[in-house]
Amino acid sequence: MDAQSWWVQGVDVTKPSPARVYDVHLGGSHNFQVDRDLAEKAAALMPSLPTVLRANRSFLRRVVRHLAGRGVRQFLDLGSGIPTVGNVHEIAQQANPQCRVVYVDSDLVAVAHSHAILRGNDRAIAVRADFRDADYVLGHREVRSMLDFDEPIAVLFFAVLHFVPDDDDPIGIVSRYVRSLPSGSYLAISHACSDDITESTRQAAQLYSERIGGFHMRPKRQIAAMFSDVELVEPGLVDLTEWRPDSHEVPPGGKPWTGPGGVGRKK
Repeated sequence: MDAQSWWVQGVDVTKPSPARVYDVHLGGSHNFQVDRDLAEKAAALMPSLPTVLRANRSFLRRVVRHLAGRGVRQFLDLGSGIPTVGNVHEIAQQANPQCRVVYVDSDLVAVAHSHAILRGNDRAIAVRADFRDADYVLGHREVRSMLDFDEPIAVLFFAVLHFVPDDDDPIGIVSRYVRSLPSGSYLAISHACSDDITESTRQAAQLYSERIGGFHMRPKRQIAAMFSDVELVEPGLVDLTEWRPDSHEVPPGGKPWTGPGGVGRKK
């Protein structure tokens, strides 16, 4: 994608965005040269990075499929990024066409593309907002019109909380959303972890921090604290590839380190 072929007014094509860089690693086309350059440099430092991000995408699909199978009919995907094949609404509505989905992202390209692919789907919308402002998101007219806060909702934070600095209190942000949910709702999180990382991973994280404006890997104990308002469901907070895997086959080159992910249920 370039500024001539796919333009959204207001996009700064000189600065990479987390959503568009992620899109590059997943093989998407809604990104600019600045995003591709950063993705290439990060992958050169950490060759397993594209595999890790695809593992996160697989985790997303398994979580949504599991929750839809448990009867969840509402999903709030925060920091949702650019839609690709196997997105939340596709998985959830395949399980039950009555499922409703709200995507929230601050990236103009992500939201514009979401609007395009959701055209004609009256049970899925995209809202442009900064998910860190929980009160704004939770009070948003379109969010409230799509989701019934008297019925269980799954709130999803897939690979986004590591872009939130400590000063913005990521644990508090998660807690604010969970407090708004009724009993029987769910929380799902994946997060970059700083435990036992290699030097190449540290360098890739530093590159992201310098170019995107902050990438905050955290120890697993801090990630676990984000689930303090819910009860973790089996198998708990584990490596993404170990959360209810579809297959136990070891991929070529061995299983990559992906960081932890988990799902919790509000009592």
